[in-house]
Amino acid sequence: MNSSQDLLAVLTREGVLISASVRYPRFHKKLSPADLGLSPDQVSERLVSLGHKKLLPKEALAELALVEGRTHAIIDQGTFPFLGGLGHFLPNGKLVDVQEQLNAQRSHFHQARENFLAAYRDLRSEALSEWEVAIRHLATSRDEAACLYAQIAESFPAREKLAERFAFEVQLFQIAVPESLGMELVSFAEQQEVRLARREAAESAARQIRTGVEGFVGECITELRHQTAQLCDEMLSSMRTGKTDGVHQKTLNRLVKFIDDFKSLNFAGDVEMESQLDRVRSELLTRSAEDYRNNLTASRNLETGLSQLRDQARELAGQDARALVERFGQMGRRKLQLAG
Repeated sequence: MNSSQDLLAVLTREGVLISASVRYPRFHKKLSPADLGLSPDQVSERLVSLGHKKLLPKEALAELALVEGRTHAIIDQGTFPFLGGLGHFLPNGKLVDVQEQLNAQRSHFHQARENFLAAYRDLRSEALSEWEVAIRHLATSRDEAACLYAQIAESFPAREKLAERFAFEVQLFQIAVPESLGMELVSFAEQQEVRLARREAAESAARQIRTGVEGFVGECITELRHQTAQLCDEMLSSMRTGKTDGVHQKTLNRLVKFIDDFKSLNFAGDVEMESQLDRVRSELLTRSAEDYRNNLTASRNLETGLSQLRDQARELAGQDARALVERFGQMGRRKLQLAG
């Protein structure tokens, strides 16, 4: 087993790929040239995009949009983009936490869907009344106004057909490379040629994934180090410019949560960065914000400690992570051998 195969095997053991999708009708209708008082030959589809008009006001979908935004935030904060956004890698240490958060959003989504469906007829009626007023200012004749109003009214789906257009889906995948691609029914003369082509395609895909794994693990290590430096910068800025005189308890709590999250996300075993965070926890996070505000020396020590952690994190983020990636693969291989 070569090093890239080691990494792939270990990565498969250390986490999964996750995909979360929130779907609901957006109630947009594509604009037509006539909507803008233009004739079709005045609009070049190659050069001009007319956009969309909103059938319902933004606030009608606010609950659903909030769930969608929070769901994407949970995925972004608890995972790493895998191979250029092909998927999101969820380390085992964050699996339960992310699933619990997504389950909560699923419940919010179902409630928001029921609220929307219950209010849909009233929302549609109110929106059409608003459109009727707006159309009077847009149309140049009664016939044009009637035609445009009919188009808007027809764009609203029937209430009984709406429910099927809502979905909250979470899927977990295991990382794997293709070993072969299935054969479809082809003539006997084509069998060998197709089999060869598909085997080459499978081998090419496997090479691409294995090659990308090493870079992916290195990027995850570097990203967590960057996040550490960024948090320290934000904390220092908050302490110096915040409404309270000195450090606020929420600022300290952010660092506590970050250290816990770092441990959950640190599937690659970045021992050096984790030990720095553990040191900061034991040296700087045993006091309350009020203690820091009342003790000038301690407050200065906190600023110094955060500055040092920021500088160390930046220095580590700038280093080549290949040695750590290799160690991750070797340690994982030993675990796999022991498990076997």
